[in-house]
Amino acid sequence: MRTRTTTWFETKIQYEKTMEDGLQKKVKEQYVVDALSFTEAEKRITEEMSSYISGTFDVADIKKASYKEIFFSDEGTADRWYKAKVQFITIDEKTEKEKRTNVYYLVQASTIHQAVKNIDEVMGSTMIDYAIAAVSETTIMDVFEYQKSIK
Repeated sequence: MRTRTTTWFETKIQYEKTMEDGLQKKVKEQYVVDALSFTEAEKRITEEMSSYISGTFDVADIKKASYKEIFFSDEGTADRWYKAKVQFITIDEKTEKEKRTNVYYLVQASTIHQAVKNIDEVMGSTMIDYAIAAVSETTIMDVFEYQKSIK
């Protein structure tokens, strides 16, 4: 399990896809890229997708993602992305009341059960008290991390 903290952008790509029956269908697919700005996010997703899509495509939408981190899996069957709402639990020293702070993560896994296991694996190695409030499957097709080019 590998984690990465950066600024993530959710992008939607619209293009004509050849379906299994051979017919062309206009589809919108969601991808995530890390970038410093909206402009860089558009450039990055265009570069990434041009090697996968033959023909033209449009970047239909870009928005800043709410994830604090992304938990990548080395599991070969981890082909889905889950959005997890994790609550960090602290005690207010003045009022002695429990306070919960929501943090969102994107988790790569093969099943929702595996996503929960991956969260516990990462969070279990910390000293933070936490509770998993929600985990839901997303429509994200893939996540593209920034790779430094070797010259």
